[in-house]
Amino acid sequence: MTEPPTIATPDKKTLRRAITASAIGNMTEWFDYGVYAYTAVHIGNAFFPSENGAASTLGSLLVFAVSFLIRPLGGMVWGPLGDRLGRQKVLATTILLMAGATLCVGLLPGYATLGILAPIGLVVLRMIQGFSTGGEYGGAATFMAEYAPDDKRGRYGSFLEFGTLAGFTLGAALALIVEQIVGAAAMADWGWRLPFLIAGPLGIIGLYLRSKLEDTPVFRECAAGGELETRTGTYVRDLLGYWRPLLLLMGLVVTLNIVNYTLLAYMPTYLETEINLSSTEALVLIIIGQSAMMCLVPFAGAWSDRVGRKTLWWISIVGLFVMAIPMFQLMEQGFGGAVIAFAVLGLLYVPQLSTISAMFPAMFPTHVRYAGFAIAYNVSTSLFGGTAPAVNQGLINATDDLLFPAYYMMGACVIGAVALYFVPETRGCSLRGRGLPGVDTLPGEEPEPLATTR
Repeated sequence: MTEPPTIATPDKKTLRRAITASAIGNMTEWFDYGVYAYTAVHIGNAFFPSENGAASTLGSLLVFAVSFLIRPLGGMVWGPLGDRLGRQKVLATTILLMAGATLCVGLLPGYATLGILAPIGLVVLRMIQGFSTGGEYGGAATFMAEYAPDDKRGRYGSFLEFGTLAGFTLGAALALIVEQIVGAAAMADWGWRLPFLIAGPLGIIGLYLRSKLEDTPVFRECAAGGELETRTGTYVRDLLGYWRPLLLLMGLVVTLNIVNYTLLAYMPTYLETEINLSSTEALVLIIIGQSAMMCLVPFAGAWSDRVGRKTLWWISIVGLFVMAIPMFQLMEQGFGGAVIAFAVLGLLYVPQLSTISAMFPAMFPTHVRYAGFAIAYNVSTSLFGGTAPAVNQGLINATDDLLFPAYYMMGACVIGAVALYFVPETRGCSLRGRGLPGVDTLPGEEPEPLATTR
């Protein structure tokens, strides 16, 4: 048995390009979700007109959730392709589909023009977005993690989540700017469409950056060692053999996404419809809070390289569980209280957000990493992430209890805490080879040499 050639560690220039390519794709993905969330009221009026404004908004939020139902299918298609063909090829394709569908949402005529075909078209476009996103996020995180040095994976990986917040913030900022320029009436009529059109140029930039990069050193080394599984039956058996990390990741994602979509996607609707803030006040609040979170994400990611990913997650989960109810009560006091409450909850969420790209890919070995991450992440997200805005709004409508989002977040934190207890710490562990980081390969250890024959 001979050892396969070792793939050289990328230089700083290549590493920066890889980080930028991953982050801008992630920014495009979350720009779409952000713009949709921040214009949900207007989208509801355009595609689901009703004398009951709450019913129109709920229809819009249900369509928001539709894209998440198709995400697991995207993960099941793109994930195995990423493990067989390479991360880079799949990511170049998903960003093109995602940006194109977002652009078309801004061009799609409303109910007044197309009748029932308008909401049907909106659902179809959201499904295309969900299908492409099913491969985008897991692939981008895997790409980032496999390029980053083992001892700095938290630091570099956090820039993917910097892109997440940048996308949300850009969506909010564009919605606010357009409304200030065209006015509230024009914004409700046609102005809400303009931010969606920005997705086209963003997608082209992301596609260009991704097409210029080689695949990750970890993937190329695995391919050179003949360790990629090309037979479907064997591949599926290998993947299902890692049922434990699949289930643990799904549990962590319940916490991550209920908090994420409650704070970043549902909050503008909540502040407008339940707290009675103006759309301008809601957007200003979101921009301030998310900008503060963006500034802290890289520092929290770097901190996880020193103290571990699990330590930061425990801080986040316990903090959110304790502070959820007091902060939602504070939001009811008006704009000032809402700013403070959102800032507190957002800062407590940062330790989770900043470590996703370092922690989640490291829960699987190289040959099933993309699919393991993409499938587990997207199944859990489809059930508990994209549905969070609609669940929160629907149960507030049914119970008249404005604290329901706090209860929902607290329940999610309990589920995440149970999963986190069983997750191995992977800080500093190598992602190379077919071993399980944190179990087969401990911090500072090199993986067993890859075999050239099976």
